[in-house]
Amino acid sequence: MSQAVRTQRPVLAIGAMLSATAIFAAVTLLAKALGTDALGAPMHALQISQGRFVFAFVALAGVALVVRPKISAPNLKVHALRVVFGWMGVSLLFAAAARIPLSDATALSFLNPVFAMMLAIPVLGETVGRWRWAAAGIALVGSMILLRPGSGSFQPAALIAVAAALAISCEIVIIKRLSGREPPFQILLVNNALGLVLASVAAVAVWQAPTLAQWAALAAIGGLMACAQAFYIQAMRNADASFSLPFSYATLVFAALYDAWIFGVIPDRVSVLGASVILAGAGLLAWREARRR
Repeated sequence: MSQAVRTQRPVLAIGAMLSATAIFAAVTLLAKALGTDALGAPMHALQISQGRFVFAFVALAGVALVVRPKISAPNLKVHALRVVFGWMGVSLLFAAAARIPLSDATALSFLNPVFAMMLAIPVLGETVGRWRWAAAGIALVGSMILLRPGSGSFQPAALIAVAAALAISCEIVIIKRLSGREPPFQILLVNNALGLVLASVAAVAVWQAPTLAQWAALAAIGGLMACAQAFYIQAMRNADASFSLPFSYATLVFAALYDAWIFGVIPDRVSVLGASVILAGAGLLAWREARRR
């Protein structure tokens, strides 16, 4: 029955996924503004990450007080492991966004399904065929183009975005273990509660008093992340993952538009080429997964 419901609402799935991508791109834009001097003294990525978890938890806790969802006993060990990698991923992504063009950081983040595929071999015991390895190879070539190795425009900070993708891929593998075992809202609530504790401890050494504009941006990051996650879940509910996930690549388009609009950064030819190659590899992987299902 759930399959029938999903296939009958593709328009809603597309709208929800595009909304999620537009919001997530806005989150990285705000993180870039906080990490530079756009809103005051540059803020450390660890403090930005703390703000993301603090305000996201506040938003989710408010929802929980209203709807009062049924909470079952969570697997805290698995949740804790997921939170560590999720916190690392978002912190590294925020750090990269402040140092390289937003479109480059976003494009490199699309390596996470490729890394997740590779990790699924030893961790989940999955088998990877020629098509999936080909998709991974294409995406990795795109990442090398964006890194610009051997050229005068080599971006060492781009390696931070690659590390972010690797951390997020570890989180994806762990999510596969949680999915179907606990309610989606409970997963979000527990994840943000544990993330709040971890991020707050990590941010103690670098914490600085935010300006009023920075407080507003931090609050917006937390609230927007909660909204993006909600839209993402709705997209998954209204259509198959193989149908919905390709629309998540619109994040790159929104990121480039925001970066050009706010910071006046226009992607160069190398950025466009590298991003296109990464998207080609990720798209091939998504198509292959759809065929396998």
